[in-house]
Amino acid sequence: MKHLLFLLLFSISFFAKAQQTTHIDFKKAIVDLKKIDIKSKTVNGTVNYSFDILKPLDSFYIDTKNTTFSKVLLNKKAVNYYITNDKLWVTKVLQPSKGNLIEFSFESKPKKAMYFIDAEDQSNHQIWTQGQGQYTSNWLPSIDDTNDKIEFDIRITYINDFEVIANGKLVKKDKNATHTTWQYDMKHPMASYLVALAIGKYDVIEEVSASKIPLRYYYYPKDALKVESTYRYSKKLFDFLESEIGVAYPWQNYKQIPVKDFLYAGMENTGTTIFSDAFITDSTAFKDRNYVNVNAHELAHQWFGNLVTATNSKHHWLQEGFATYYALLAERDVFGEDYYFWRLHEYAQELLAQEQAGKGTALLDPKSGSVTFYKKGAWVLEILRQKVGDTAFKAAVKTYLTKYGFRNVETDDFFNILEQTSNIELSAFKLKWLESKDLPVKDMTNHLIKESESIATFLQYDCYANPDSCKKLLLTSNSLALKTRIIPQLQGDIPLFLFSETDVKVRQAIAESFTTVPLELKTQYESFLKDDSYATKEVALYNLWVNFPESRLKYLEETANIDGFSDKNIKLLWLVLALNTKGVANNDRIDYYAELIEHTGPQFDFNVRQHAMSYLQSLDGFNEAAIKNVNLATRHHNWRFKKFAKDVIKTLSENKKYQDIITNLEQEKP
Repeated sequence: MKHLLFLLLFSISFFAKAQQTTHIDFKKAIVDLKKIDIKSKTVNGTVNYSFDILKPLDSFYIDTKNTTFSKVLLNKKAVNYYITNDKLWVTKVLQPSKGNLIEFSFESKPKKAMYFIDAEDQSNHQIWTQGQGQYTSNWLPSIDDTNDKIEFDIRITYINDFEVIANGKLVKKDKNATHTTWQYDMKHPMASYLVALAIGKYDVIEEVSASKIPLRYYYYPKDALKVESTYRYSKKLFDFLESEIGVAYPWQNYKQIPVKDFLYAGMENTGTTIFSDAFITDSTAFKDRNYVNVNAHELAHQWFGNLVTATNSKHHWLQEGFATYYALLAERDVFGEDYYFWRLHEYAQELLAQEQAGKGTALLDPKSGSVTFYKKGAWVLEILRQKVGDTAFKAAVKTYLTKYGFRNVETDDFFNILEQTSNIELSAFKLKWLESKDLPVKDMTNHLIKESESIATFLQYDCYANPDSCKKLLLTSNSLALKTRIIPQLQGDIPLFLFSETDVKVRQAIAESFTTVPLELKTQYESFLKDDSYATKEVALYNLWVNFPESRLKYLEETANIDGFSDKNIKLLWLVLALNTKGVANNDRIDYYAELIEHTGPQFDFNVRQHAMSYLQSLDGFNEAAIKNVNLATRHHNWRFKKFAKDVIKTLSENKKYQDIITNLEQEKP
């Protein structure tokens, strides 16, 4: 009987879930987050949803997790409800009607989707959200179904002197002795996974787009000198995409906020991109690792994903493929044609490697990975545009976004429009490019050969078999991208004339092509330590230290005050090399070891911590403090870093000299 009852309840719930979007339409949410506590990691507030009943129903749900409710009112009256693991079900017979209201008072303790950076120094406190793949319902009772779009207006109260950012336009700000209430207004609906907030100590600068959209760039006060290089080309990207897409930016403003220990590179919350502060770069780092592609990608999502949203994961490429493609178009506008086609070549190589590993999938396979959705999706649009022509392609994109704005779409919605604007039947194309898991390698190669002279030249040469011809090509070619691809194939047999090359990327390719540096090239190779590139400096420092032991102290002295990228790539390498260099004073060694251990601690970004832990692994040099930091990392919110830390602990537990420390830590676990 119990099993029968369970099956009955399951079938009712499943039916209600499957039918909810056809029976009820949530219109607007007024959210008031009255208290967000970074210590207890809790959110207290209210949310009121207005909705229309489209068809008779006897129950409906709101998605919610790890949440308790003190008030649930339907149209101002108490109503029966019950809570399952992930939903609050309201049980009430309702007839078709408009303007209904459901009100909740709640406290949530999110295990994901909202993250609390509770640093020792309060000025480094942060709270930020990540809804995609995590679900906003972890901290805000909401609708996880991306097919239900809602206008969210959000009020947030937090401690004074912190910046509080959310979707929409800031319309009001009330401050008392201890707290400030920020009120944000949205004009259009969106899926709930795009609801966002970020709280932290920020300064901000503002630009205005050509179409008069406010563009706000947030940054940590300590990074004031890095603002220009971090956000370089932001306005140019915005203006280009709005013009290229042909549809006005659909939201009130556009904000970008860096946060610590973010889960991904960036997230395209509506009008409010949150991105990893690892992309905060100075002018030197910009040459090697910059924010431009992520910047353009998340911005393109404001149209593709936010304005029009895929109905389900089968059509996920409509978001990621379009965003990848339009980001690349924007980069072409900044960096040029050669850059554009070589990036497409790189995408093709990734896709080919995936297929050769037996992991190729169809673009319309909902279980496909990011390489397929992103890179193959971009290639589909590149080939489609060539097939139908610029005019028909751009007309189709404009019609697609206009017709389905603030709605949900499937692949055929776009293709049907494209067939109309081009008067070309595309079923064979869809079968080949979207429905088959086989990669159209020949078509991709022919396209690159046709469009890019430097790629066509590259594909003609086999530098492994005929290095002399490639050396001549290096002397005559004007394509820097071509040179950077040829140099690694020479396997260290580098012509002397190349050392006079001034381009950062070409010189980097030269530096990376050596493991053994001949004595006769020592002087030339030492010049790489002075290059305006942290990647080049890192590889040059290591190779010089390995190849010329007699000069190690000199190399360390030259690079002693360089941190490198945000992950401190040069500083951490420097510490490891110094610990292994004869002539370094013992007192200094003690300090350097302590500094390396310190970089495993939670005050640093997880990339820095992981880098330091990896070096300690290679040195077999953990102490109790470092192991405690690794153990702490096993509970980190970033799953990649958490997995890395767990793997380290597992390896250390197999080493007798660390077993007692690890056993004691396990006994101390809460």
